[in-house]
Amino acid sequence: MSAPNALFTETLLLLGGAVVTAPIFKKLGLGTVLGYLAAGVVIGPILHGIGDGESVLGVAELGVVFLLFIIGLELKPSRLWQMRRDIFGLGTAQVVITGILLTGAAYLSGVTGWRGSIIAGFGLSLSSTAFAMQILEEQGDVNTRYGQRSFSMLLLQDLAIVPLLALVTVLDGPKEATNPVPDFAIAVGAVGAMIIAGRYLLTPLFQVIARTGAREAMIAAALFVVMGSATLMQLAGLSMAMGAFLSGVMLAESSYRHELEADIEPFRGVLLAIFFIAVGLSLQLQVILDNVLLIIVAVPIIMVIKAAVIYSICRVSGSPHNDAIRIAFLLPQGGEFGFVLFSTASASGALLTGSTASLLIAIVTLSMALTPLSTALAKRFLRDDAHEELDEDFEGAGSDVMMIGFSRFGQIAAQILLAGGRDVTVIDYSADRIRQASAFGFRIYFGDGTRKDVLRSAGIDKAKIVMVCTHDREITDKIVELVQTEYPHAKLFVRSYDRIHSIALRNNGVDYELRETVESGLLFGRRTLEALGIGEADAYAIEEDIRKRDEQRLVLQTTEGLQAGRDMLFSHPVKPEPLMKPKRTMDVFDDDLAAPTEKQTADA
Repeated sequence: MSAPNALFTETLLLLGGAVVTAPIFKKLGLGTVLGYLAAGVVIGPILHGIGDGESVLGVAELGVVFLLFIIGLELKPSRLWQMRRDIFGLGTAQVVITGILLTGAAYLSGVTGWRGSIIAGFGLSLSSTAFAMQILEEQGDVNTRYGQRSFSMLLLQDLAIVPLLALVTVLDGPKEATNPVPDFAIAVGAVGAMIIAGRYLLTPLFQVIARTGAREAMIAAALFVVMGSATLMQLAGLSMAMGAFLSGVMLAESSYRHELEADIEPFRGVLLAIFFIAVGLSLQLQVILDNVLLIIVAVPIIMVIKAAVIYSICRVSGSPHNDAIRIAFLLPQGGEFGFVLFSTASASGALLTGSTASLLIAIVTLSMALTPLSTALAKRFLRDDAHEELDEDFEGAGSDVMMIGFSRFGQIAAQILLAGGRDVTVIDYSADRIRQASAFGFRIYFGDGTRKDVLRSAGIDKAKIVMVCTHDREITDKIVELVQTEYPHAKLFVRSYDRIHSIALRNNGVDYELRETVESGLLFGRRTLEALGIGEADAYAIEEDIRKRDEQRLVLQTTEGLQAGRDMLFSHPVKPEPLMKPKRTMDVFDDDLAAPTEKQTADA
């Protein structure tokens, strides 16, 4: 078979494997990552459809590169600076402590000598950026506190590959008499060049291309920037993923950020899927069979040690129990850079033999395959009494309308406003609701709407209208009081809990209130009348009549006091004449307040 035909066939196998396994494993709740791995094992080691998994893996690593670029687009330099303690403190502690413990475990196992044990231990201390970030994205947890801390550790691990590769040279003996200091200087210089280029060259470049209106040129420019920055970092001795990440960070404040993300996303998704399949292709089943007992023991021990260290340092550094558990069960696997480190160490044979390197690579691969199961297992160790919180980041907030609470009621109202071309700043205190809304394209800020500092950070000073759409009466009243006291310039539109709450809100002087059940109940009743044969015009007139009478009663109850209003309501009921006289008119109209019936009033 000719080379072009072979390439075409292999491409079909890779894409077909992704198409078949991803939906199946997603449906089973195991995640797409495990599905891609399974596809790779079937295509490669079992069916021998693709023999050279390493070459596929080399190309598919671009998926990790594109993933890090997109992550960088979401992290502004100011945000990255805020994470510096987690990156250099938490990340360094994880690599050093885990590396020392796993070095001891490798030496005691007798697989290799003390120098090889150091390389094995620190290589296994690295986790998989591709697997962890893919799982975080699938679950919508990238911007959660535990997601950000996980990413901080992964970022430090990517940086750690530079000194670890230098360590290989040092441990390999004096025959490779290279000084790591110039290499470090080159790496620092490359990072500096990336920062300068991103600040002064990238944005003007995209401005020039955008003015031409050439859509395909913009896509080509995006790919050029990602792959060019990745290549620059690789030449400087750093990882390609690090270069892509830095270029993404430099463009995070660009007005073309969203367009770049949309251009790169299709390439990222396909190549990342092929990367996971390539990991499965590279799995050496014979090595696993020859060392099955050692692997069965080693893989869980390594994952338990890493999880225990990560949990401990997260707790010591201030993470709540639930966040520490999520991070520990997300990052216990080996990483892609372990492949690089073990292959480099085995090149001369002085540190690691070829069989030992293959064994370590098999352990890393199997630990990757167990990652989706590990994250699922984490749920058993979570506590239900903790309220999950996200970072309060109000970058870009501030518009004419501020909505507090994004319940079903608020979601419908927000759609009306957005359809009318108005921007809405939405605040909600539920992490789950924010993740769900983000999946549908809503931009929601995490924060407690009862706090003055949160409202100020979210731009309430710019708001002309504040919509309070919370579903708890006490919280609603607290927000109303706070806004009226501190920000009297803003009009208050409030979702009320029931009729009594509506009366109280009107007495407190809100600009507009509405019980969410009223309008839906009126429409529901009108449609029912129409289904029974009453004409649309007559049914609408009845609906308007009921709505008008309810408003009249609310006005009476508000202006003359609740008890006086009720007395008037029952002693002098309003009796308008609808176009079509219904068989029975209700003198008491309410949605969810258990008001007395006419018979109970008469008995009283």
